Amino acid sequence: MADVKKEARFNHTEEELLAMDEVEFRARFRERCHHTMEIQVYSAAYRDKQLPATQVETAEKFIRVWNKRGLSQDLPEYKYVMKLMGYAKTLIEGGHVDLSGNAPRPLTDEMREGFDRILYDRRSVREWTDERVPDEVIDKLLDAGLWAAHACNLQSIRYLVIREEDEPGLFLGSDIPGGPVHIVLVQDMRVYEANLRMPMYNRTLDCGAAGQNIVLAAHRYGLGGVWLTFNETMRERLKKRFELPDYMQIMTYVDVGYPDQMPTAPLRNSVEYATLYRI
Repeated sequence: MADVKKEARFNHTEEELLAMDEVEFRARFRERCHHTMEIQVYSAAYRDKQLPATQVETAEKFIRVWNKRGLSQDLPEYKYVMKLMGYAKTLIEGGHVDLSGNAPRPLTDEMREGFDRILYDRRSVREWTDERVPDEVIDKLLDAGLWAAHACNLQSIRYLVIREEDEPGLFLGSDIPGGPVHIVLVQDMRVYEANLRMPMYNRTLDCGAAGQNIVLAAHRYGLGGVWLTFNETMRERLKKRFELPDYMQIMTYVDVGYPDQMPTAPLRNSVEYATLYRI
């Protein structure tokens, strides 16, 4: 019976979608269009196969509701779905969709070396200079976090960006000196209502992927960074300070600033040691 109830959540009527909270509706729009059209469009395009006309029915329903709700057609998920719809209609008509223009640009040897330096030279930094981090650099880190892989394209990541100078003591309780900028990763748990079949650990992985992008981007922009966690006292203090509702879950945070420390790289296990099986 429980499985039937969960399955029914994928099949709301247009009236139910119209009455739904906007955040949840947009999440369902992304999730349903991903699972009922995006995957099939790319598969058909790759194999040069005709797409059945019924393949876009769910997406068309969500587009109708989107427009009835009066949501902006400039929002990213709408623009992306409309692009997919163009591909789908071509494939339904038996045409060919050329996606070669979406191929990643090839990397030069210098770019590959740069990537390796970002990956292997990044360190956790715990001492900072007094140089102020520009807002535009912080925005680059936040954007990097949003571009991390995210299950079902649900896009749960939200941020609190707090300069220590503006809120001194708010992060008391950490085991390191506070960095000049705290980037708190919060997840809007309402979006996961769009797919209750998703394993719970996927939610943590979504946040982890965003955090990893942020610390790597910090190194790319010449910042030091350290990935931290909260005790419950700190978490409750932030929740109260920013009046966050229960569905906004504070997960972890990254402190960033200009580094005044050069730690030695902690060595890692070998690939051979870490690989349990290779068949």
